[in-house]
Order: sequence, then C-alpha cells, then structure tokens
Amino acid sequence: MEIPVTSNPLLDRLPKHLGQYIKAQDYDQYTPINQAVWRYVMRKNVAHLSQVAHESYMSGLKKTGISIDNIPSMYGMNRILKEIGWAAVAVDGFIPPNAFMEFQAYKVLVIASDIRQLENIEYTPAPDIIHEGAGHAPIIASPDYAEYLRRFGEIGARAISNAHDMDMYEAVRKLSILKEAEGIAQEDIDAAEDEVNRLQQMTVEPSEIALIRNLHWWTVEYGLIGTLEDPKLYGAGLLSSLGESKHCLTDAVKKLPYSIDAAYQEFDITQMQPQLFVTPDFGYLMEVLEEFAETMALRRGGWRGVQKLIDCKQLGSIELNTGLQVSGNFSNMIQDEDNRVVYFETHGPSALSYRGKELIGLGTDHFRKGFSSPLGKLKRSSMAIENMSPRDLKAFEIYEGGINSFEFESGITVTGMITTGTRSVDGTLLVVHFDGCEVSYKGNKLISRKNGPFDMVIGSSVVSAFAGAADHHSFDVKSNVSSTATIHNELSEEDKKLNEYYKEVRDQREAKSSQETALLTIFKIVKEQYPTDWLLSLEIFELTRNKEVLAHLESLMISRANIAHLIKDGLSLVMEDNGVIQ
Repeated sequence: MEIPVTSNPLLDRLPKHLGQYIKAQDYDQYTPINQAVWRYVMRKNVAHLSQVAHESYMSGLKKTGISIDNIPSMYGMNRILKEIGWAAVAVDGFIPPNAFMEFQAYKVLVIASDIRQLENIEYTPAPDIIHEGAGHAPIIASPDYAEYLRRFGEIGARAISNAHDMDMYEAVRKLSILKEAEGIAQEDIDAAEDEVNRLQQMTVEPSEIALIRNLHWWTVEYGLIGTLEDPKLYGAGLLSSLGESKHCLTDAVKKLPYSIDAAYQEFDITQMQPQLFVTPDFGYLMEVLEEFAETMALRRGGWRGVQKLIDCKQLGSIELNTGLQVSGNFSNMIQDEDNRVVYFETHGPSALSYRGKELIGLGTDHFRKGFSSPLGKLKRSSMAIENMSPRDLKAFEIYEGGINSFEFESGITVTGMITTGTRSVDGTLLVVHFDGCEVSYKGNKLISRKNGPFDMVIGSSVVSAFAGAADHHSFDVKSNVSSTATIHNELSEEDKKLNEYYKEVRDQREAKSSQETALLTIFKIVKEQYPTDWLLSLEIFELTRNKEVLAHLESLMISRANIAHLIKDGLSLVMEDNGVIQ
C-alpha cells in the first residue's frame, strides 16, 4: 500500500522539482528497539542540554511537538510546525546541497526519517531522525534563528557548484550509508572512506556551494553561541550527539570567534570536530551570511559569474541589468577588452524570464536546443538600448519591418528583419525578435539563420549569475537524485524475537502497570540469549529496580568497556527520576 505524504500548506508551495526528494514516512518501519534508542538519546540529551544548550532549545521541544518517549511522526510535526510557519518532509539520507538549501528557503525542514542503530547510538555520520527532529526542529522556534535558516536557504540555493561537489556528495552519501548499515564488509567501508579522503585531498578551487556548505556546517550543524569562555550549543549536530555535546565544551576543542573565515574551514563528517566557531548571537549569523553573499556571483555577476556557470555544467541563470533572466546550461561567452560579457551561449533547453517569471512563448519549448545573444551598447551611442526612446531606436535601425543592421561597441554586428519586441510592464525593451538573422564577430559568423526566428536579449551588463532556473516552472528537473539508496536489512528471526521483548517492556511501561515477574522472565531470557544487549536490561531495571538486573548491567560495564559510559549515564537517569542521584 502506498503511504501518503503528510501535507502542510507550505508543502503545497514547494517547486515541483523538489518533490523528487520527498518520501513518505513509514512509521511502521520503526522497531521497538528504534523507539528505545530514541527514548534513551532524548532522555539523556534533555537532561544534559537543559544545562548547556541555547535557551530556546527546551521551549522549542514543546513548541515543535518533539516527544521524549516516541519517535515523532511527520503528521504530528507538520500539524504543530504549521503554527510557527514551518513544515517538514522526510527524505532518504543526504540530498544535494542546493536542494537542501532550497527546502530551507521555503521554510521546510528536511528530515532523514531513518534512525541510527543501537550500535551507533552516540553518533552516526548518516543524517537520521534524531539529528534532524531532535536537533534542527527545536531551535527554529527561535524567530531570529528561523529567519537565519530561511535566508541561508534562499542564498545557498543560488550558490554555484562544480563537478567535484557532486562527486563529493555521492562519496559522502555512500560512506554514511555503509557505516550505518548492518553486515557491511569492512573492506567496503574502507574503500568508501578512501574515496572520500581522496576527494578531500584533491587540490580544487572551492566552489560557492562548497564554501557556503562550510558556513552551514559551522553554524546550523555545529554552531556554538555566546562567549568563547561560556558558549552554548545550538547546532543540530551537537544537540543530537550524546558524545559530541559533551566533548565540544572541553578544552580539547578549540573555540574560535565566528566570522566569514569559517567558509574556508573544511570539516570531516566521520569524526568529532577539533574546532568550533562561536557566534555572539543569532543576529550576527545573518551579518556574516550577507557578507559572504556579497562575494557570490549572485551579487557580482560579470564574466566571472558566467564562467562559473560554464564550469559547473549544470542548470544556471544570469540576470541582466534590464531584469531579464536567461536560464540554461551555459557553454560559451565572449568578453571585450574590459572583460565585459558581450556574447553568451547555452546548450539544451533554455528559457527567458523577467523578475522570476518566464516570458510567454520564450520557454524551453521555444528554445529546445539552446540560446545565444550579444550584449552591450551600440557603437557611437552613449545610451544603452534599453534606455532608448522609439526615435532613438529607429535612428540605430532597430525598428519593425525591413532589413536592419547595427553594430555593438564590441564589434559584434547584427543583421536581420525585426518583427516585434517584448517589453516589461514598465515599458523597458527586453527582447528583440527577428525573422532571419546573422550575427558576426571579427569576421566569424556566430549565428546564421536565413529563415526562422531569432531572439536577441537587451541588456548592457550581467548583474547576477546563480544556480538553478530563474523560474522553477520552466524546467522539468529530474537530475541529481543519487543512485545509492539507504540499506534496510531484513530482521533475522533472532532480532525479531528481541524486538518482541522490547515491545513487551515498552507496553508495560506505557500502561503504567508493570508486572515484575514477567519483566524478570524477559530479563533472564535476554541475559542468556542476547548477552551483549544492554538497553533492554536498563529499561527493565528502570521499572523493577531489581538487584540482579543491576548486577548484570554492572557486569556489562566491565566486559564491554566501550559502552560502560552509556550504561552509567542510563543508570544515572533512572536514579535521578526517583530523586536518588548516585
């Protein structure tokens, strides 16, 4: 049976192309062990984070409907998030950075609906519902932080990437999946790790998306707030990690004042971070974000911006000083001696828009194979074409009917019969339409169409260049969905039985009528048949305070030193709940 995607008015506004990343949350996939893992992490986190997290975290848990005892459902989250103007969708692990940012721009939290294994209870490199639901969601209850997150998404979605970014994304996604899955051969994990290391060590000029991803990591994921001497946690990676939420406040982690320098600090998802950045407040995050945005092609445009789009080999857009936008896969440009873009080309489906809206009849159906056009001022004219009156245009042979010929300052010449033009609502000339046209530069024919339509955009400069389409309705984008899917192992009969025992204990706790005899019978079976399991014994001790169960847990702390601290922390929670702190 197909599981419906829980909606929210904000989700109905999402661009169609983002739908390819959304998956329904199958709540029945969560096993009783998964629920126990969630409960343990949340109980421990809340006890610790109430002392070390930003003040908005605890109130945010209530506002966003995050339960300590149960894995959140998308239905419940969307119903409550709607009240603070946000929504949530489930996805399969990591998704491409631009898509992730675009969801944020629409005030939608992206939540990886899988949950970490018991073996990875402290930390997992794979995004999971503990990280997303318990880490990201509560902090957005802070209006200042929520606005930062939205604005970050808006800017980040326009950041231009390169081929190395996509290789890195695929490698990191694969490694995170293999590390979280059961029964994966160590050589496969090692090979995936080697590939991530190989890509990280390559000397590649960082793209805009790589730099802004770093800013995202050091704020949204691993940010501290306050003073260097007494910082508080607000990054989701810290809020959702039992180990790192403590480790990050020790002297072993260097604390640095947050600045734009964080954009140039790389990170490793497979280990705890050696340094973290501290922002004085959420407002300062916005200041640094805007400072970074000023370095982007989004704000600077020009030939460098067009070159970034050519190099990225992905869908992108430029905006001209007239407000006209061209979207497509940019493939070529010509610059004049002052490095101004005087001609550009796209290949494949392309579209023309104005202020984010596709111009009628000038979409991908019209430009199926690409688009090209000269730019700039006309020779012997101090006035840009877009500023010319009808009389000025006629003086330069830009008028309807007849064979027209004119020359740009760059030396590009255009000859053809003008049929009409497209103007903006305020009367600015945006596009001149020809029936047959020839465009030449330095003796070379750039465009030669004796018959058929040719459309020349009007503009004297490229003021912006950015990733994606100017109008998201223009393209049916179905690329960038990874072929590497999250691995869901079938439970063995032994695991199924263990989950049944977890469910019996959970049912008794929720019914608040626990039967000690039945619980101790389960304990003896688990002790015999599942000697390495510790969490169920901890839950049984919580309900019974039985000395034999406590002795078994203490024995496990000796025999399994690597998880001794987890058992000790769990016992502390049990004792604190009863007013007995040991």
